[in-house]
Amino acid sequence: MADRSIVEELRGPTPSFSFEFFPPKDDEGEAVLWRTIAELESLHPTFVSVTYGAGGTTRERTVRITGRIAELTSLVPVGHLTLVDQSRSEIEAVLKQYEAAGVQHVLALRGDPTGGPGAPWVPHPDGLQYAVDLVSLAHAMGSFSVGVAAFPEGHPDACDLDADARVLLAKAEAGAEFAVTQLFFRASDYFSLVERARALGCDIPIVPGIMPILHLGQITRMAALSGAELPAEVLESFAPLDDEPAAIRAHGIELATGLCRELLAGGAPGLHFYTLNRSKATREIVANLRASGQL
Repeated sequence: MADRSIVEELRGPTPSFSFEFFPPKDDEGEAVLWRTIAELESLHPTFVSVTYGAGGTTRERTVRITGRIAELTSLVPVGHLTLVDQSRSEIEAVLKQYEAAGVQHVLALRGDPTGGPGAPWVPHPDGLQYAVDLVSLAHAMGSFSVGVAAFPEGHPDACDLDADARVLLAKAEAGAEFAVTQLFFRASDYFSLVERARALGCDIPIVPGIMPILHLGQITRMAALSGAELPAEVLESFAPLDDEPAAIRAHGIELATGLCRELLAGGAPGLHFYTLNRSKATREIVANLRASGQL
């Protein structure tokens, strides 16, 4: 990606695309992840990121893998950061590790509570309270370009969509340069989020997060965990497929490709794919979009 930053790419004339991975639990899972990274590297994405595990777990593995991506591949890594079960000094230590590894971009998130997405948020006694505090800290340390999360259907803790948009504005004012959305299934939800943000004067690039439906049970769980709605019309479109795995997967790829096309046609600066550490579906969608000249 030459020497341009992620935000320069997102503000450029060509739509970006990027990939997110999760930290594997064991060495076997890590081997699968590295195969996926190798397969997706050839597509030349704008950036890739590796999440923290649920409740802030797997921090050490996340930081190590992100650093190895920076060291061993041509990919631009984004280091994840959350506030869950971490003191300010521990967060600062992670930022220093990222900086030492050559990671120049971070995604600053509050993170889900230790008890899960529905549990009350309880900050670490020596930690930070909100994602905006983490943005300020990361922005002040080193020369990081800071990204944040955005929520097309609103954060589960937000009192309404307008309040949620004001939080995004506050994060931008604290130094965030770009945002990546939670998964969603209706383009209208994404465009409404962008409209709310722009009305407040928040002009950072907002990248839509995409997760194709490959298994109905899996996507239903992921949507529930994220607070996203799985629309009735989407579920109903799978009804004629009679639980046939191959047909469900093909339809899911078709739906995701259609959503991506609608988003790009409407002006989205790029697409961020939640890969679940597998490359095939993502590669198929990217190929579809390239065939139509949209990537």
